[in-house]
Amino acid sequence: MSIITESELVARAKAGDQDAFEQLVRDNEKRIYNLALRMVGDPEDALDLSQEAFLNAWKGLATFQGNSSFSTWLYRLASNACLDFLRARKRRHEAVGASLSLDDTDAAPPLSDDHFRPDIQLERREREAALRRALDALPPHHRQVLVLRELSGLSYQELSDVLQLDMGTVKSRLTRARVSLRKILREDGNFFSPASSIPIKAIERK
Repeated sequence: MSIITESELVARAKAGDQDAFEQLVRDNEKRIYNLALRMVGDPEDALDLSQEAFLNAWKGLATFQGNSSFSTWLYRLASNACLDFLRARKRRHEAVGASLSLDDTDAAPPLSDDHFRPDIQLERREREAALRRALDALPPHHRQVLVLRELSGLSYQELSDVLQLDMGTVKSRLTRARVSLRKILREDGNFFSPASSIPIKAIERK
């Protein structure tokens, strides 16, 4: 039995095959939900925004030209929906602090015996809380590029495609976002990984 490629599924979906589109949703729903959760912090909001992204994809499927992969296009739709949500929440002054989940549902590496020591658990929780506060304090477009790069693992080219910016602008925005995050963490007394490019990776999956 041959495997149907993403491009073939897209072609079928554009021709009106709803089963093909549903397969595209199944193939991408986990990563899109994780992206939304990391950007907005709330599971219910993340689910709503994920559904909005897929609905927009279905409505706009005829306009998808295939200049990037379908999954990259979905990242663009989802991250833009999250960006609009964050900006609206900021305007309404209703931000109550993001509960940014740094946990993946994928298998984690084996835990050391020290992992369950109370002092280590306390330190990890403090670091995660500091990071959540710092990310929530960032402008939405800085949070967006950090989440896409550091947590979702997009390449610079994929970032360029998702954000529809040239490579130089992407790198510049990412650098400014990292500098801003470090500054906030320093001011909060929690710049705990000076040797790394960004503290997010230092505490993810601990």
